[in-house]
Amino acid sequence: MPLRNDFLWGGAIAANQVEGAWNLDNKGMSVADVATFKPNVDVKDYKAHNTVTSEMIEKAKSDSEIQWYPKRRGIDFYHRYKEDIQLFAEMGFKALRISIAWTRLFPTGEESEPNIYGIEFYKNIFKE
Repeated sequence: MPLRNDFLWGGAIAANQVEGAWNLDNKGMSVADVATFKPNVDVKDYKAHNTVTSEMIEKAKSDSEIQWYPKRRGIDFYHRYKEDIQLFAEMGFKALRISIAWTRLFPTGEESEPNIYGIEFYKNIFKE
């Protein structure tokens, strides 16, 4: 059965998995930015993979590396969103759902005004 012409074939991406640029343009830290790659933990051990302690947060805050923090780099959608959106279009997508990293808009969650760089980034995505 063929799809109707008005069917919106599309996809979705999650900001914390794709954006990267974890420490650029005043973005605040998120839980994803402290989640580490744990190569020696069994993939079925959900608790071990997802436990975050105060010590882990403090260590991550002082560590500027990305090697052990895979979501800090993602696919670098922050810098490559135009290319990525073009790739989605080439696949025939008519719709794309994206999530927003609130730490890019309100870095600490206590700001009274949003981060202008975050606003500009998301405006540019929507224009694209």
